[in-house]
Amino acid sequence: MKKTVRIINILMLVLAMANDSSAQKKISDNGNGTYTNPVIPADFPDPDVILVNDTYYMVTTTMFVFPGVTILQSKDLVNWEYCSNPVPRFDFSKCYDLDSCHRYSHGQWATSIKYHNGKFYLLFITLDEGGFICTASKAEGPWEIKKLPKGFYDPGLFFDDDGRVYVTHGYNKISVTELNPDFSPKTKDSLVFTGDIRRGLEGMHVYKINGYYYLYGTYGGRDGIQVALRSKNIYGPFEQKVVIQDTTPGINFGIHQGALIRTQTGEWWTMLFVDSGPFGRFPSLQPVTWIEAWPMVGVNGKALITHKKPDVGKNWPLKILPASDEFNNKDLGMQWGWNHNPDAANWSLTERKGHLRLRSMKVVSNLREARNTLTQRPFASYDQNTPTIATTKMDVTNMKDGDVAGLAVFQDPYAYIAVKQMNGSRYIIMVNNGKVIDSVSIGRSAVYLRTVASNSKANASFEYSLDNKTFTSLGNSLSMRFNLSVFTGNKFCLFNYASKELGGHVDFDWFRTKFE
Repeated sequence: MKKTVRIINILMLVLAMANDSSAQKKISDNGNGTYTNPVIPADFPDPDVILVNDTYYMVTTTMFVFPGVTILQSKDLVNWEYCSNPVPRFDFSKCYDLDSCHRYSHGQWATSIKYHNGKFYLLFITLDEGGFICTASKAEGPWEIKKLPKGFYDPGLFFDDDGRVYVTHGYNKISVTELNPDFSPKTKDSLVFTGDIRRGLEGMHVYKINGYYYLYGTYGGRDGIQVALRSKNIYGPFEQKVVIQDTTPGINFGIHQGALIRTQTGEWWTMLFVDSGPFGRFPSLQPVTWIEAWPMVGVNGKALITHKKPDVGKNWPLKILPASDEFNNKDLGMQWGWNHNPDAANWSLTERKGHLRLRSMKVVSNLREARNTLTQRPFASYDQNTPTIATTKMDVTNMKDGDVAGLAVFQDPYAYIAVKQMNGSRYIIMVNNGKVIDSVSIGRSAVYLRTVASNSKANASFEYSLDNKTFTSLGNSLSMRFNLSVFTGNKFCLFNYASKELGGHVDFDWFRTKFE
């Protein structure tokens, strides 16, 4: 049955993209040679993009979610698909195992991606553990990770044409450091520029274009300012130019921080991001026009919503990033990531074919502490008034007293709808920011849980069903926030944790998303 459902879903997607103009609200590509921003309506912040042969690769920030350091690939800068998650887990602190501490709002930050002499490089920092370099011969992996003796804040890795290697880094005070072949510092940090528009200059990427070294970065914040610095010498002195400062209310408000990109045909583009509400920070693709050797973004100082697609020499098929999952494969789809490091012994896609099994693995008091919470980014609709609906089917036959398992919308605050077993009886409960708001007794082992989340209205409601036809609201609405205490967009979560004893498990049959 599930295989049939998956085939039907694929056919519906193909038909929708080919024939239904309303489907274009779900993807950036409008099917007529134009695209609409955001290029991906989901939480893919701090983008860096490179072109290798005929493929574009974009790395983004995942922080405390693993497998992480997500790389996407595209042939045309508009239609993206998952390529790899280069860091399966992060074993450099017990906090990544939620062992008496956590890394919410910390972990992997803005990453620099480069390709040099047949090898891919990812350079990033964690605020607590320092600097790391990941390398691979193919973007699909396998990747190797190495801890560096020195970390660089918001690094911009650069291989110069004379064989030297540099990194730009810093917050407000921007430095350049030459590196050894092993990416340890070869020189002391050299201060090359101090932000003078306001505090917060960061996120520098380095390019050498027509004899100039360009440092391309941002004065961060929701009302970000994108700037370029240029000099004939990597060590400066640098002059500064605001290339876009757009505070027009709407989907491009405060667009900033990202990469400069030259296509195969010589066009110039930039991939930046926008703080887009509780769902997170969405990448936005903008044209670049060189004016007096400055890369000016957008048109007449304004970021564009709909525009002609980049010329990459040919047309490529439309793509849509996956969200729903029937759990029929032996591996999780790359849209999924665990909240902190997973424990492979306590989850399975093979113990019960066609199901995701989550075992309780640690007695905890709340969802924030729960190991093996499976998360994914919600996608917003291009119709701002249309919410995103996520539904899952869960079998609770093998729960133990004190177990809590269900579907969450997670940030700070968070909320969920779940089944809790107490004294041998099961209840569906709705919890909002740690407080039980409502509950109802159930006598069945199969239950359907749903959340209806609106990025534009910043709220999420919760429902349950016993037949997947009639859904009943429970509890109240979560007022979603993008809180810096977590620093990623709100996530859909599937979870199971024990509050009393271990030994229980639940099986998720499927997880499906749609727009209302």
